[in-house]
Amino acid sequence: MSIALYRKYRPATFGEVRGQEHVTDPLRQALRSGRINHAYLFSGPRGCGKTTSARILARSLNCAEGPTPDPCGTCDSCVALAPDGGGSIDVIEIDAASHGGVDDARDLRERAFFSPVSSRFKIYIIDEAHMVTREGFNALLKLVEEPPPHLKFVFATTEPEKVIGTIRSRTHHYPFRLIPPSTLRELFEDLLKEEGISYDPAALPLVVRAGAGSARDGLSVLDQLIAGSGEGGITREGAVSLLGYTDSSLLGEMVDALGARDGAAVFGLIDRVVEGGHDPRRFTTDLLERFRDLVVLAAVPDALDKGLVNVADEAAEQMKGQAARMGPAELTRAADILNQGLTEMRGATAPRLLLELMCSRVLLPGTDGSQGAALLARLEQMERRIASGAIAPAAPVRPAAPAPEPVRAPERAAEPAGWDAPARPSTPEPARHAPAAPAAPSGGGGALDLGRVQGSWSQILEAVKGLRRFTWMVLSGGEVRPVGVEGNAVLLGFSRPSEAKGFSNSGSDQVVANAIRQVLGIEVRVAAAGSAASAAAPARRPEPARPAEPSGWD
Repeated sequence: MSIALYRKYRPATFGEVRGQEHVTDPLRQALRSGRINHAYLFSGPRGCGKTTSARILARSLNCAEGPTPDPCGTCDSCVALAPDGGGSIDVIEIDAASHGGVDDARDLRERAFFSPVSSRFKIYIIDEAHMVTREGFNALLKLVEEPPPHLKFVFATTEPEKVIGTIRSRTHHYPFRLIPPSTLRELFEDLLKEEGISYDPAALPLVVRAGAGSARDGLSVLDQLIAGSGEGGITREGAVSLLGYTDSSLLGEMVDALGARDGAAVFGLIDRVVEGGHDPRRFTTDLLERFRDLVVLAAVPDALDKGLVNVADEAAEQMKGQAARMGPAELTRAADILNQGLTEMRGATAPRLLLELMCSRVLLPGTDGSQGAALLARLEQMERRIASGAIAPAAPVRPAAPAPEPVRAPERAAEPAGWDAPARPSTPEPARHAPAAPAAPSGGGGALDLGRVQGSWSQILEAVKGLRRFTWMVLSGGEVRPVGVEGNAVLLGFSRPSEAKGFSNSGSDQVVANAIRQVLGIEVRVAAAGSAASAAAPARRPEPARPAEPSGWD
């Protein structure tokens, strides 16, 4: 009869424990220097090595050559406490889930004062320590606080906050962590080579994912795959089928369909998922993870080389293309929708319906209420299509900026000033000189004022168009105008706060600042003002100069 992998390959020394060096290194140093405490608290997620490390600590303490960080492995105590050993009468393991009451604690307290039979220390390993009742902990308190010299305690728990503070404060606390995926993968590869079992490298990421940072859980899954594998060893298809994960090709088809706005393909794929017996919740979870990987790829092009994205080689090239085609705004928005929908799926009676509604929201950006994110996603799509030549800018797009209006408006304002000479220097004067601002780069600099920026707005828009077409498309609708100047900052008015926020988050503010520097030769900052009132301000601010003209006639 075969032994389970997690038992067969249980570490026998601290040097064999993987992924917990932040715990094992200090413990080895304490054993080396002889600074050994009477009570320890090992906490952390399940299957990460707490109980195993407690047994190794007991082995190190009772070794004939110890206490030592490296047990000899040959003395009676080491042999008895080895992973496949028969155990020692002086090392007592207690499962607090079934022996955590006050009577059990009193019985332990009475037995603890007897000296060890054949070892250096009597060691109590109390597993699931958070299950000990408050009365049980109180019965142990005096013993843990002032134990006899031969007594040691090791408490292991997944919930250290449930261990009462008076006990916790008497222990040396070592928090264990989830094991990193790269470490788990190395462990699985080493064990498979040791067992002489062939495997598809693309299957290991699935086993690592199923283990979720737990060596014990991952080894249980690997053991199951080995048991069910044929002569060809472990295959990716077998792992996908057994673990219930969605096939990578199906996820790739869904991402392509959503990116192409192909509703027929999207709902056809959902039907394939359900008819194939897949759980809609599992499919949504896998699709959300795929979009997470795409978001990372869009932000970090070499994420695969850096290990930030862990996928099979055949999916890597496809995902690079998808990340480039969809863009970060669209990918992030789709991930947000899936994440929110996955929360709503918990306990839902119609998970397929929720999956279809989620996909419909991704297909139609304007339906989810996030105006700023939807606008950015649509503009990003249009920008990519124009850049690729799929569509040409339509004639209505060319008038881009109602740029002539800002230029003509100051001229009309200057005409009344011509009727009355004394009134001319008051306010229209800066507006008259504003059209000459584009010559500033050659001459350089000059004072920053609102009239100068407004008068040169058409030239600034043309400069923006040359720097970044996406930003130009946002500004060229005619609703975005310069509304004020504060110090070296130019304020742009937006009709909706969400659009102002999206404008700044996309980096468009820096693009406009660069365009102003090109046209006016002035270093400025650009800030978005997201209110209807501020958007209307450009039309009003130059106006107060007009009432001054009739006053000159009086």
